[in-house]
Amino acid sequence: MRIVDIIAAAIGLVLLSPLWLLIAILIRLDSKGASFYGATRVGRNGELFRLYKFRSMVVDADKQGPGITTQGDRRVTRMGAFLRRTKLDELPQLWNVLKGDMSLVGPRPEDPRYVALYTPEQRAIFQARPGITSAASLTYRHEERLLSGPDWEEVYRTQVMPAKIAIDLDYLAQRTLFSDLKLIGQTILAMGQ
Repeated sequence: MRIVDIIAAAIGLVLLSPLWLLIAILIRLDSKGASFYGATRVGRNGELFRLYKFRSMVVDADKQGPGITTQGDRRVTRMGAFLRRTKLDELPQLWNVLKGDMSLVGPRPEDPRYVALYTPEQRAIFQARPGITSAASLTYRHEERLLSGPDWEEVYRTQVMPAKIAIDLDYLAQRTLFSDLKLIGQTILAMGQ
C-alpha cells in the first residue's frame, strides 16, 4: 500500500498547494509565529519522527500547558479552532506520508510521554506505520470534548487512549485496501462535523 500512499500524497501536495498557501497566510494574519508546527511523535517500530501540522495554537503552546488539547483550551487561536474543527490542520502530514514517516491510514501517532504508559500488548500498534486518519481518530474525532475538568489527563490515560488503541488494533487485524479507502472517504465526509 506504500505506492498508494506515495501517489496520493504527491497528488494531494500538488493539488492542495493553493489551499496550503491561503491557510498559511490566514494563520500569520491571525497570530504571531510560523504557519507550521512540528511535534515529536512515535512511529512505526517505536521510532521517533517529526509530525507536521498547520499551527493552530499560540507560539510555544507546548511550553504553556499539556501536550494534549482539552476543551476550551485558551492556547488555540481563532484560526486554529477552525483548522482543528475541519481537520485542515492535518494537511501538512501529507509530507510525512511522502517521506515515509506515515501512511494515509494507520493508528494516529502518539506523544512519547503517553507511549511510555503503553502495555506490551498495546505496543503491537507500532507494527503499523502511523496514519493521518484511523478508525479510532474517526470514532474520537471530537476527543477534546471528552477532556475537560481537573481529571482530564486521567480520563485520557485510563479511558480514551486504551479505547483508541483497541479500536486501531482491531482495525489493523482486518485491514484491506478497500477498508482503507472506505475509511478515507468517511474521514473526508466527517470533516467539519
